[in-house]
Amino acid sequence: MGMLTTSITNDSIIRPVGFYVIGFRDLKFADLYLIFLGFVYIVTVLCNSFLISVIWIDRCLHTPKYIAVANLGVVDLILNTSFIPSAINTFVTKDTFMSFNACLTQMFFHSVSAILESFSLIALAYDRLIAICFPLRHNSLNTPKIMISILAMVWSYTASVMVFEVLSLTKLSFCDSLTVYSFYCEYVTVFVLACNDTTLQWTIAASLSFMIGFGALTFILITYMCILAAVFRMKNVESRYKALATCTEHLVLVAIFYGPIMTLYVVELFAFRVDPTVRLMSVSFASCVPPCLNPIVYSLSTKEIRNRLLSILHKVKEVTWEGQTETQRLG
Repeated sequence: MGMLTTSITNDSIIRPVGFYVIGFRDLKFADLYLIFLGFVYIVTVLCNSFLISVIWIDRCLHTPKYIAVANLGVVDLILNTSFIPSAINTFVTKDTFMSFNACLTQMFFHSVSAILESFSLIALAYDRLIAICFPLRHNSLNTPKIMISILAMVWSYTASVMVFEVLSLTKLSFCDSLTVYSFYCEYVTVFVLACNDTTLQWTIAASLSFMIGFGALTFILITYMCILAAVFRMKNVESRYKALATCTEHLVLVAIFYGPIMTLYVVELFAFRVDPTVRLMSVSFASCVPPCLNPIVYSLSTKEIRNRLLSILHKVKEVTWEGQTETQRLG
C-alpha cells in the first residue's frame, strides 16, 4: 500500500499518519477464526472477572498465591483486550488502517501484558518454591505484603521498559511501505519498515525475547528442580504427593503459555521456514489461548473457588426455580 500523508519533524524524521495492519486479511477461513477469537475473548472476560472477584471478596484467599493469581487474571484481561477487539473490528469493517499513536498504544499494552504474563508465572513459581522448600519460614519469606511489593516492582519495571521501547520508534523514519503483516502493531513488524538505522530496536527486541523466553523459563525450570529435590527428601509418600499436587495448576499454566511458543520456535529452527500465514495464526493462537484457559485451570483446581462457583450456581438455580414457581402460580 502506498504512503499516506506524513509529517517531517525538526530532526527530519518522516513520521507516517498511520499503518495498515493486515494480518488476517489473507487468512483462509478468517471469518471462522475471528468467531473463535470472539468466543475466546468472551470466555476470557467472564472467567477472569469471576476469578478476580472471588479472590477480592473472599478474605480467606488474600494469600500470596492468590494475590499472584488475581494479578495474572488482570494481565490476562489486558492481553486479550489489547488485540482481539481490534482484530474483530478490522475484519468486520474492512478498515485496516490504524493511526500512528493508536498503533503505539496497542503495541505498549500488548507488550506490557505479554511480559507480565511471563513474570506472573515466575511470581507463582516463587510462591511454590517458598511453600515447599522453606515451609517453616513461609510466613516470613512470602507474605501478602512481600508478594504485592514484588508485583509492584515487576509492573513498574515492565512499564518503564515498554515506554522506552515504544518511544524508540518515534526516532525512526518511515519512507516506504506502511503495511504491517501481523494481527496487531507488533514491535518488530513495525520497526523493520523504517528506512533508517534500526540497530537500537533490534537490540531491544533481542534482549526482551531472551528475557521473556529463555530467561523466565530457565528460572521456572530451576525453581522446579529445587522443588523436586525438596520433595524427594520427604520421607512420607503422602507428603510428596500433596506437595506436587499444589504445583499442578502452575505447571499446566506454564505448559499452556510456553508450549505453543517453544513449539513454533523449534519448528522454525529445524524447518528453517514456516508459511507466514501459518506462523501468524500460530502466534495469535499462542497469545489468546493462555489468558482464556488460565482462570479455568485455577477455578477447577482450587477447592475454595470451586465452592464459590457452586454457591453462585445454586443461588441462580434457586432464583430461577422461584421465578418459575411464581409464574405458574400467577398463571
